[in-house]
Amino acid sequence: MSTKNIMIVGVGGQGTLLTSRILGGLMADAGYDVKISEVHGMAQRGGSVVTFVRYGEKVAEPIVEEGQADVLIAFERLEAMRYAHFLKKDGVLIVNDERIDPMPVVTGAAEYPEGILDTLKKEHTVYSIAAMDEAKKLGNQRVFNLVVLGMAASHMDFTKEQWVKIIEKTVPPKTVDINLKAFEAGYAA
Repeated sequence: MSTKNIMIVGVGGQGTLLTSRILGGLMADAGYDVKISEVHGMAQRGGSVVTFVRYGEKVAEPIVEEGQADVLIAFERLEAMRYAHFLKKDGVLIVNDERIDPMPVVTGAAEYPEGILDTLKKEHTVYSIAAMDEAKKLGNQRVFNLVVLGMAASHMDFTKEQWVKIIEKTVPPKTVDINLKAFEAGYAA
């Protein structure tokens, strides 16, 4: 199997690191060589956070080049647009349909672009989900990232059982049930 590349992008505080730990654990469990790297930004609230997860027989380096990502998981629309050029031609983009204004928009120095999802759909295969709404229905908006991951999981080559096992192992014990419910909601969507 050639190396597969997954990229997770979001805003600080959205759980990109937990998500990459779940992905890395899943792939290591399945016997793959895995490299994870957090690249840009800081995990403080509001900053852009990018994580690469690469897996295969033997992975040389953790960084994914532009045009090489098989799957791009974006926790926010603008982040999806900002990093879409990393996707392969036949790559899949999973987007949480949510708007979080970056500092330049908050301060009025920039406009938040309209029609991001429509723009992305012109060039990419896009699956979007209003993950925050789903998480609120479950009573805990912090698990929205597992809703997004559930949707991504349904477009990847691992069984649902493999995902469930690694989520149970990775998330804090008190949060297993709610995280699995969130994952299920995304997977079913």
